[in-house]
Parts: sequence; structure tokens; C-alpha cells
Amino acid sequence: MYENSLQNRLTKIRLKVDQQASIPVIDENGSVVGDYLADLVVENKILVEFKAVKSIANEHFAQVLAYLRATNIEYGLLVNFGARKLQVRKFVQ
Repeated sequence: MYENSLQNRLTKIRLKVDQQASIPVIDENGSVVGDYLADLVVENKILVEFKAVKSIANEHFAQVLAYLRATNIEYGLLVNFGARKLQVRKFVQ
């Protein structure tokens, strides 16, 4: 729901938004071994990952950092709607 809402709002202001963007995972031999799915990629410049958990954990940070490393995207946002207060963490690779 949050993902769809933000995607709709960004699209309305004419930003290019890829929802559930596939990010290939490449091994040391250059073979694609799977895919990550990023919640949103905005203008191929910002990766946004949503959570609905009590508290952001190290695994969530690691997930966003792995997504950024697998792409040429420099900026990431981790947004958690599950805590008592909205949590937003910014990442710069």
C-alpha cells in the first residue's frame, strides 16, 4: 500500500519510477545467479525499500547496501512504517 501510494505520487509529478525493480545478482564469474527486487527505483538515482517492522534491524541495512552495491545507484532510503514513529534511514554509496 505504501509502495503503491508513493509510486503513484511520484509518477504524477512525472518522475520515472520502477516498482519491484529487478536487480541481477552476479557471481565472481560474471554469471547471473538470481535477482534482488527493490521496492522502488526513482529516476535510476534513488533506491527505496519499505518495511513494516517494529524496529529496523541490521539485516534491513544490509539488504539496502547489497542492492546499492549491485547497481550503480548512489542513494538509498529505508522506510519503516511499522514502528511507533516513522523511521527513515538514508544511504550514500
